[in-house]
Parts: sequence; structure tokens; C-alpha cells
Amino acid sequence: WSEIATILHDAGFELWLLTSGLSLAKHAPHVTRLFRRVTVSLDGIDRATYAAIRGLDAFDNVCAGIRAVADAGTRASVRVTVQRQNFHALSAFVELTQRSGAQQVSFLAADVRNSQAFGRVPDFASDIALRPDDLPAFALALDALEREHQQEFRSGFIAETPLKMRRLWQYYAALCGLGPFPATRCNAPEFSAVIEAGGRIDPCFFIRGPNDATAHADLQALNQDAMVQLRSDIRAGRRAECVGCVCSMWRGLGQ
Repeated sequence: WSEIATILHDAGFELWLLTSGLSLAKHAPHVTRLFRRVTVSLDGIDRATYAAIRGLDAFDNVCAGIRAVADAGTRASVRVTVQRQNFHALSAFVELTQRSGAQQVSFLAADVRNSQAFGRVPDFASDIALRPDDLPAFALALDALEREHQQEFRSGFIAETPLKMRRLWQYYAALCGLGPFPATRCNAPEFSAVIEAGGRIDPCFFIRGPNDATAHADLQALNQDAMVQLRSDIRAGRRAECVGCVCSMWRGLGQ
């Protein structure tokens, strides 16, 4: 990772590292030299919940890494995947992020519908989505977050708006068959692409690119007919993967 990052950094790119943070404290000096921003996935508010979700006792190491990056002056943020074992602790995550020295916390629903994303294996455990009897308690947790952290919403310390946080509840309700998925508005494939380790180019993390679309020095595969058609289908709403997407992105002109 450091060789790749060094090449991109020396070429003038501004780099943003998304990481689980397991070795961040160890590599903090190198990371802060190469990356402008660092986002750490942190799904537990203490050692017990972190270990239950992630399967290892590394909560203290991850928190130390966030602090090390923040203390070095690099913009650090925390990303929380909201699921059955942590949905009740939204306010606690905000407070943990503040103590860690990070500048922002964001909340994301757990994607349990897409087998393409994140290199999952066939027996991926899907028992992380909220169940119908979890939804009332989740609504109360959202109420408490909005009531107790109004300033954090206003300042942008919580990346999402209260309305967008409510979309998490709607997403899980839809998974339970209790309503439609929240409407998505996304043009990510128009301004970004995913290059897999083997060279395949995908329009986003959740949709696989054409078999013959592989990365070369000039990235001309982005303009192949099949890739152009795929982006057109995404833009027109013809891809089922987009219906329940958990991290749609939209950028206007100039952003």
C-alpha cells in the first residue's frame, strides 16, 4: 500500500485512506505523510462490542490509531456501519469520535443485498440487518441522536443530516418488507471508477464492470462501448443494484 500511495502522492494526487485501522497507530507517521484524509471504520463503542462485531480484540489499537493520525494534523474521521449489534449506540459513537480527536463521524447502513461488493464469500453472514422488532428501538435511538446532538448536526461533525439518518431506518424497514427502499440519487460512475487488484474496472463498488474492461496506463477502458452503455443504464435507473444502495453519492458541477 505504501508503494502505491507514494507513486500517487508524488504524482500530485491528494489521497484519502479508508481503513479498518488495525495497524494505523504503527504506521501513523507514514500515513500522515502520504494521505490528506483518513477514515477509519469503527463499529463498536467499546472492546466487547467491537470484538463481537469484528471478531478480534482490537478496539484499543484502532482508537490509538485514530488519535495518532489526528494528533499529527491529518483530517481523521470515523465511519460507523449501523447494524443489529450497535444501532442502539448512535449517540455513544458521536461521543467516542469526539474523544478520539477525529473531526467527523458518518453512519452507513450495512449492505446485505449485494454479493459483488467487498469481495464477499458465498456464506457471508447476513444476520446483521435489523429485524422488524428492532425498528421501534432504532427509531428511538434516532430521536435521541437528533435531540442530544443538534450542534453536531449543525456543524457537520455528524456528516449526515437528520433526514438522511432517517433513511437508515427506511432502508432496514424495506429489508423487512415493511415499505419501499429510500430513493437513491447517485452519479458516482460519472466522476469515479473502481480498479480491482486484478485490473478490472467497475463503475462502482456494487456493480461489476464488463469482462474486457481492464486498466491500462491510459484507462481507455472507461470509454469502451460496453462501459459507456453500463453507465447509461445506471443513469437511467435500469440497474437493480441501485434500488437498495447504501452509499449512493451525488456531485453537481464544480464539486
